[in-house]
Order: sequence, then structure tokens, then C-alpha cells
Amino acid sequence: VQLRESGGGLVQPGGSLRLACTASEIHFAINTMDWYRQAPGNQREFVARITSRGKITYADSVKGRFTISRDNAKNTVYLQMSSLQPEDTAVYYCNALAQPTVWGQGTQVTVSS
Repeated sequence: VQLRESGGGLVQPGGSLRLACTASEIHFAINTMDWYRQAPGNQREFVARITSRGKITYADSVKGRFTISRDNAKNTVYLQMSSLQPEDTAVYYCNALAQPTVWGQGTQVTVSS
């Protein structure tokens, strides 16, 4: 399994970003996909999950601001982030639930004025 995250960057508070994670060497459509994030000095934390059937779960800290989605034809899971705040600054990673030890390089999201 290989995971490649993209779409991070520097954004002002209140701004938006759309992250993407493309998976290879995996039967993507049957896999539950998660987004995690890790801020400096903090442990990696769960952000959002989407199952193969489209059931979605969010961390309380991002509910109402972030939207997870997937495109099975492109082997890609997305994270649309809105109303970003400085506390959302972190490296964002995707993960396939069935392959919990496999991680991509992550994509840096920095929210700052």
C-alpha cells in the first residue's frame, strides 16, 4: 500500500483548503479511509473517517467545518477544510484502516495570519 497526500499550504484564519490522498496497491473501494493530523509536540490524532459504504465520522474538533469524501474511481479520499483556525495547523495524513501501520509523507497545513 502506498499513500500520497497533497493539497496542504499556508492559509489565513477563516480560510479553506482541500486535501487529497491517493492510494495505490490497494483495493481502495472496499477500504475504510481515515484522515489524521499531528501538530508539533502532539500525538497524531484522528480527524475523519469514511467507510466503503460512505458512513462518515468526524472528530468533535472539526465537525461542521471539515468534509471527508472519496472517489473510488480515482482511488482518492478528500478532506475539504473550511473555517480553518490556527489550532488546525498540523501535518495531515491519510490512512487505510486495514493497513494501520502504513502512512504517507503527509501534507503540511499552516493556518496563520
